[in-house]
Amino acid sequence: MLIIGIPGKTLGDAELAQLAAPHVSGVILFARNFDSRDQVTALIDDIRNARPEPFLVCVDQEGGMVQRFRDGFTRLPPLLRIGELYARDPAAAIRRAEEHAWLMASEMRAIGIDLSFAPVTDLARGNRAIGTRAFDADPQVASELVQAYLRGMHLGGMAATLKHFPGHGSVAEDTHFDAANDPRTLDELRTSDLIPFADGIAAGAEAVMMAHVTYPAVDSRAAGYSRLWIEDVLRGELGFRGLVIGDDIGMAAAESVGGIQERIQAHLAAGCDLLLACSPAIVPESIAASAGLPPCDPQRLATLQGMVAQTWDKLVANPQRDEFIASVTALDTATEPA
Repeated sequence: MLIIGIPGKTLGDAELAQLAAPHVSGVILFARNFDSRDQVTALIDDIRNARPEPFLVCVDQEGGMVQRFRDGFTRLPPLLRIGELYARDPAAAIRRAEEHAWLMASEMRAIGIDLSFAPVTDLARGNRAIGTRAFDADPQVASELVQAYLRGMHLGGMAATLKHFPGHGSVAEDTHFDAANDPRTLDELRTSDLIPFADGIAAGAEAVMMAHVTYPAVDSRAAGYSRLWIEDVLRGELGFRGLVIGDDIGMAAAESVGGIQERIQAHLAAGCDLLLACSPAIVPESIAASAGLPPCDPQRLATLQGMVAQTWDKLVANPQRDEFIASVTALDTATEPA
């Protein structure tokens, strides 16, 4: 049920005890957990040894401003660069989206990461938290590129997570720090922000992460706490059958229903399968608050585990990787190849 953050670059007794808790289904790693590729690979191996599968090791390795592991890995440009290319050459942009996704997924799978929470499926409409993380402001363009990104991730051996449903890009507020409200109706959202999510679900996305955004014309509760959004729209209308992930319960916008225990209970009651508790400071309380609640179904959890991966040495020896690095990193220059 819980995907927890850990404080450092190694596991201590406290972290080992947390990993053993039956309601902990995974770990999410951040830059604070990273020194080098060798170090983080050893940390991932230690996590695997401490907790039998199915168990998820996750990260946000989107590229641009949200890339937790940098030294020793491809410096991935933000997704907005792909959207900018689409305006000049749609076919080239679709190729770059597939290549970017394959590079990201292949590198993460080679060190033992199951899941990078990607792609950002929000529209690039000026949100402070999303910024250059999203492909484009146009829902049809975003949809094409999201679908291409899913293809690349799947070829790289990784399940895909569409985030942040039903769309975080069209509000100004950063939900890490502020509550966010989007006044539009469901019909208005169906013709804009929901389009890339609907198409990504049809293309086979395995997970969806909810937004801590409230849409008062639809429901008074934020989307991650809303049974209407999860059960009626996401599962009913859009036919999603994968796992629903609640965004970090430590974010400011998550406080609308009360304390940690109330947030966990509200997410689960709405239909979330997994919850992020990213800050190590809230992990003990989150684990205690989960006692007695149903854990995530192991068979469903296993659908998010990484597929067969190349070793790092075999990945580096793959000439396709060099080709993709050249074309993808060129997105941050003025000499983007077609």
